[in-house]
Parts: sequence; C-alpha cells; structure tokens
Amino acid sequence: MPSNERSHLNPLDLLSQARTIIWIMLAGEAVAALLTLAQGPLVDPLLYFGMASFVAQWIALASLAILYAVRKRLGSASPMVIAQAALIISMLSTWLVAWLAWLALRGTWLTPPEGWLFFTLKLTAMALIIGLLALAVFHIHWRLRQMALRAKQAELEALQARIHPHFLFNTLNTGAALVHEQPEKAEQLLLDLADLFRAALAGPGLISLHEELLLARRHAEIEQLRFGPRMRVEWALPEVLPDLPVPTLSIQPLVENAIHHGVEPSTTSCLLRIAVEAGATQVQVSVSNDLPSPPVSRRAGHGVGLRAVRERVAALGGRVETRADDGRYQATITFFTHRRKP
Repeated sequence: MPSNERSHLNPLDLLSQARTIIWIMLAGEAVAALLTLAQGPLVDPLLYFGMASFVAQWIALASLAILYAVRKRLGSASPMVIAQAALIISMLSTWLVAWLAWLALRGTWLTPPEGWLFFTLKLTAMALIIGLLALAVFHIHWRLRQMALRAKQAELEALQARIHPHFLFNTLNTGAALVHEQPEKAEQLLLDLADLFRAALAGPGLISLHEELLLARRHAEIEQLRFGPRMRVEWALPEVLPDLPVPTLSIQPLVENAIHHGVEPSTTSCLLRIAVEAGATQVQVSVSNDLPSPPVSRRAGHGVGLRAVRERVAALGGRVETRADDGRYQATITFFTHRRKP
C-alpha cells in the first residue's frame, strides 16, 4: 500500500476515542482489583482497593497524557515502534506516579501495608506483564488489520479495473470516427485518454483536488465529442480551489457514471453539472445529471464505480452520498479538511 495512503493508519489516533479511554480505565481497575485480591485477610479490601485504584488510574492518565503529547514525534514511526514506546511510557508513568504518591501519602493511613517500595515493585510487575500481553495482542491485531486493508485495496483496484473497458472502447470508436473529419480533435482525444489512463495505471494514490478535477474534465471533454449537443456540461468551481489531497480517480468515476446512466440512455439533451463548495472544515464535490425521460430501467454495472469511490473516500474519513430528486440524480463527496475521528 502506498505510504501516502497508509499515513492515516496511526495507532495514536485511537487515543482520543472514548472507547479507548474507557478500556484503559477498566484495565486500571483490573490491576487494582488484582492487587487487592493478593492481600492477606488483615488488610481492609475496600480501603486497599480505593488506594490502588487511585494510583492505577493516575498511571493510566499519565501514560495517555504523555503519549498524546508525543504523538506528532511518533507519527512517522512504525506501529510496533509506537507500541514499544507506549510500553516504556507506561513503565515510566508507573514509577512517576508511585513516587508522587509516596511524597503525598507517606505517613498517612493510605500508606500500603506492604510499604511503598514493595507496592511499587508489584505495580511495576503488573504493568510489565499487562504491557507485554497487550503488545503481543496489538502485534497480532495490527497484522490482521493490515492484511484486511491490503485485501480491501486489492478489491478496490479490481473494481476500478472493471470501470475502464467500457469507456475505452467507446473512446476509441469516437477517435476512429474523428480521424479523417476532425484530426485535431482526434489528437486531443487521444492525449486526454492518455492522461486518464496514466493516472489509472499510477495506482490508487492521492493527488490534489485540482488535478483530479482536470482528469474529470478530460473525461467529460472526451464524451462531449461522442454525444455532441445531447450532453451539456456545467462547471461551478470557486475561484481558488482548496489545496486538498483526494484519492486518484475519485471524482472522475462519478462523472463517468453520470454520463453512462444519464446522458447515454437519454433521448434529449442532458445537463451534467460538477460543483465544488469549500467550507471552513469540509469540501463538497457534487456531480449531478438529468434522469432519462422517459425513465429507463437500472442498467447493469451501475454502482461499481460508486462503490470503489465510496470505499476509498471512507478510508480518508470522508463520505459519499447519493440522491435522486426533481428529475436529477446527484452524487456528493464530502472531504473533511480537518480529519474526523474514525
């Protein structure tokens, strides 16, 4: 998988999730419970559990705070290096919190019956055992997740490969018809086709929104030669496009679908509209087309390109929505300029 698509798969992104924090808090309570069960009958279990829970929760919170503070420095590290750093940080947090607890609580009724040194050693041993187990579980989980992502990427590439033959054959037929009558248009058609397939063969990476819209425009211009006045294209773009990375061939397949399912079966002129709206936290790209009149049955293959787009956009935290209303069909991609929590 290309590194530019892998960069968003950072384990530290999970730290701000409520589910992660809850599980860490529960792990702290489990450590406190185990320490309490290991005590003899002369120790008040509720009192000891309260003291152990207090220390364990502060260790968990300190570990989370330190990891969150260094997340940018660890952002480019491999997942296993991040996991090992988390284990080291949890050990350091254990010693730091135990030392602070000793400073604050020594000589009080909250002093552990076994003494602070032995209590700290037990905390360290528990943190180390739990950390090593968590490291092993994380290693297995991360490898399974990477395998699932690679399988999903292979599926998306296969879906993407199924989109192009239909377009290729139609374009070559159009080019053959133009060679003798309008050779300059035939030449431009082949140049545009080369750009589209160069992007497709480059793999499912990221390109700028501007470059992706250029690919969509080339696709529309090629099809315009084929359909002539039956196809009207309207672009509604801001004066300055946002500097936003998007998946390669994420907007172009929506244009292809709009032409294939809107313009091609229509017996009258069909309006294809591509619009971009940029907000403070998100950018919306919509592709809409007139529905054929009279209505035609849903054509075979519809949704293949849309499915691939939906999966790739969702991998970046965005979403794809479709709707049919007032005689028009619209597909809208929402890219978030500030990454949403997964």
